[in-house]
Amino acid sequence: MVTLSFHRGTLLLEGVLETSSHFGFVWDDRIRKERAEGLWYRDVLQHLHDNGVEYRDEVQNYQRLENLTHLSEKTPRDYQQEALEAWEGAKRRGLVVLPTGSGKTFVAELCIAACKRSTLVVAPTIDLVNQWHRILTEAFGQPVGMLGGGQHDVQALTVSTYDSAYLHMDRYGDRFGLVIFDEVHHLPSGAYAQAAEMCTAPFRLGLSATPERPDDLHQDLTYLVGPEVYRRGIRELRGGVLADYETHRMEVYLTTEEAQRYTAARSVYSHFIGSRRIYMGGANGWGRFLREAARSKAGRAALKAHQESRRIMHQASAKMDALEEVLERHPDSRILVFTNDNATVYQISKDFLIPCITHQTDAKERRATLEAFGEGRYRVIATSRVLNEGVDMPDADVGVVLSGTSTVREHVQRLGRILRPKPGKQATLYEVIASGTKEQDHSEKRREHEAYEEEEC
Repeated sequence: MVTLSFHRGTLLLEGVLETSSHFGFVWDDRIRKERAEGLWYRDVLQHLHDNGVEYRDEVQNYQRLENLTHLSEKTPRDYQQEALEAWEGAKRRGLVVLPTGSGKTFVAELCIAACKRSTLVVAPTIDLVNQWHRILTEAFGQPVGMLGGGQHDVQALTVSTYDSAYLHMDRYGDRFGLVIFDEVHHLPSGAYAQAAEMCTAPFRLGLSATPERPDDLHQDLTYLVGPEVYRRGIRELRGGVLADYETHRMEVYLTTEEAQRYTAARSVYSHFIGSRRIYMGGANGWGRFLREAARSKAGRAALKAHQESRRIMHQASAKMDALEEVLERHPDSRILVFTNDNATVYQISKDFLIPCITHQTDAKERRATLEAFGEGRYRVIATSRVLNEGVDMPDADVGVVLSGTSTVREHVQRLGRILRPKPGKQATLYEVIASGTKEQDHSEKRREHEAYEEEEC
């Protein structure tokens, strides 16, 4: 007889199972039992069942929700039904990749209704957790628990931040039959991956518009959640499910003084990384640079020069002129202005007298600002990175990217903010880059995504 039990995010095995090492079981002398990560629960059970091994299951602590009723009156779109069927065909494990605004949340509702198991939904921010809480309450008409944001309430349907899931999964990892990771590209990062490893949920769903990561850790998602089972792109859904759109790249030029300071700063930085033979294009390049920079006066000067060069290209005075041009070009539009840093956001807010949202903006003010934008009392909002993902803003139809990272994901997320459908909507995204700076390389990298059509301005 083999007995499986759950202990602090792990499986405990009592009895003899010759193939236990295949599932990561290792002997724990402290309790004289074999122990493995919780996520192996389903595979171990399947193995025991297939091989006729007698066993006792003391792990399962989740509920079968036989009376769970999906209250939505919406009819799934063809691709949403296809996503559900693909997920079920993959034994209810895997990733569904759909563009922002195409209804990934509704696909999750369909999966919950089909699975009928206690479900945990994990999202990266408290704003998204609150949004999921509202959506699930309306969709299923029953109490929805919450972990995070000062809340600690576990129900058959529960929503959580990634941080709280990691902190509490050792206690609650056996309480859910289905776990859904929203914006699943966050999951492979350090401690967050442990949340998936400590959870015994046999059924798993990952949602994202852009699961790929520059560090290639997205490859771990197959192990943590399951393989990619369904994908549709922005181009496939534009003009119908998503608003039609066009993109423009606007090149501006540094002033003579800005160009001189930029060149001088880049020279200090480039000389240092060259002398230390640091390859910044590699996955560990930035980390190595920081370590080397901390060890000498020259290194600290190189780090300061790097920061100065970024500040110059991000805050180039010509970018403010370009922003003014776009605002004048779209007098009746709802416009989102994106930057890479808070300092630029605050400068824009001051110079153009428009509201802004950063990570320093408290929740009450953020809600009030977004409500005013949705009602038309504010026409323009400036933000750094906090609105990159997860915020439903169907009225936004123009985006202006003044600065950002080189990652494709960030750029696609920002495009997604203006693609929520609305009758007759034509969205426009402007990318403003400083000519002669690293932004040109960043722009080329970002535009590797199939969503982009380049039009020079």
